[in-house]
Amino acid sequence: MRISMVDLGEKLRQRRELLGLLQSQLATLSGVSTRTIQLVEQGKGNPSLETVFQLADPMGLRLDLVVKDPAKMSDQ
Repeated sequence: MRISMVDLGEKLRQRRELLGLLQSQLATLSGVSTRTIQLVEQGKGNPSLETVFQLADPMGLRLDLVVKDPAKMSDQ
């Protein structure tokens, strides 16, 4: 399974915005720097699985759904 960094960043950004969180607020909740969040959301970062979990967890996102290949989501 391979997910693009752009898709990953888009999923995280959409969830953050849905919850009404600023990047700085997510940084405080997750322990991840605002700059890292910016890079991930722009698809320019290459976050570790731990970083993805740190970002997803405080937003109530399941890690398996965050890294799911969007092309395969219709298969379920």
